Amino acid sequence: MKEYYPKKGRVILHVDMNSFYASVEMAYDPSLKGKPLAIAGNAMERKGIIVTCSYEARKYGVKTTMPLWEAKKLCPNLLVRSPNFDRYRKASLGMFSILNEFTTLVEPVSIDEGYLDITNSYDLGSPIDIAKTIQQCIIDRLDLPCSIGIAPNKFLAKMASNLKKPMGISIIRKRDVPVILWPMDVEEMHGVGKKTGEKLRSIGIATIKDLAEADSLQLKAALGINGARLKEKANGEDNRAVDPDAANEFKSIGNSTTLPKDISHQQELFQVLQSLAHKVATRMKKKQVHTNALSITIRYGNRKNFTKSMKLDNPIKMEEDILNKSKELFLKAWNGNPVRLLGITATDLTDNNIVVKQLDLFSYEKDAEREPLLKTIAVLKEKYGTSIIDHASERHGVKIDENIGTQTSFNKDFLQRKKFL
Repeated sequence: MKEYYPKKGRVILHVDMNSFYASVEMAYDPSLKGKPLAIAGNAMERKGIIVTCSYEARKYGVKTTMPLWEAKKLCPNLLVRSPNFDRYRKASLGMFSILNEFTTLVEPVSIDEGYLDITNSYDLGSPIDIAKTIQQCIIDRLDLPCSIGIAPNKFLAKMASNLKKPMGISIIRKRDVPVILWPMDVEEMHGVGKKTGEKLRSIGIATIKDLAEADSLQLKAALGINGARLKEKANGEDNRAVDPDAANEFKSIGNSTTLPKDISHQQELFQVLQSLAHKVATRMKKKQVHTNALSITIRYGNRKNFTKSMKLDNPIKMEEDILNKSKELFLKAWNGNPVRLLGITATDLTDNNIVVKQLDLFSYEKDAEREPLLKTIAVLKEKYGTSIIDHASERHGVKIDENIGTQTSFNKDFLQRKKFL
């Protein structure tokens, strides 16, 4: 079988589960198969938001993030179910367990997709044979459909898996890029979102071919360093290896600060926590992770550190959530004496693409409503500084010198290779 494998280079598969949440519900309740089905954050109310939907529902124009009332208007016979994340997690674990039977080089990138490097798996058959076997195993054991892309690198494998859904197997070789990828609209390229697409179109780039042939300096001016990376991928270039440990490379992110004076006023200490929460949230955003646990460090005048930790019911990443949980921890730990140092550390980190939040109906709606506001606040703070927007109750007297005693895992941040998936 070695003749089907390159003497140099890799063979990468991208396995992408089809309409995962809806498919899991259909596997659990076969009476739902073949019917328009939507998973909605608040299935009992008109204001619910579509989390995902079956392909039968998509034929009517139903889409992810669409309000439930709008989806029902398009598809009056739409069946709606509330999310069951325990069920989805079990299905995901089953899927990745199957993938690991074919190679140890499996990299999860979300709850329902992952990369496999099968370069040295030629004893199991040709790449197409392996893809067919994986697809059939997942159907037989889990009753779940998937699409698989086969390519010499991760980017092309991802693009290939999108070509045929559901239950497709597609191949993209480097020589296929001009024929298959270049005619596509630039927004169809993995890694190009709506805003990036708008920027590219503003400089005359409408297709993937335009991007592949674009002027590098013009791309850098429009998109920074990411412009060059996108051009490389548009030409079929991607040197990233499949990394089984990619989702677990960060153990903790923390910041602490030694105060310019010992402080015993609660509101002043809350203001310090707000500054720390902003730093931790900003670093988490850059690393694209959620935290499943928080800890607070307090140092009093005796120079001894006191730490209190909390395991979170749901993973979080937003500054407001980190601040609120940190306040809660602080109030449990603080003995009322003047504080010399405060610190917040996020631990048990999980990649954003893999995190599965235990969303109840209320919290899902609340998260969806808050997201645009929180993004706007983050942009303002990034541009004008952390003090541009504060809670009124926390605007109190003390000014923190952010350069005094601030400790971060800078060496880990600096050395960490950035991921552009």
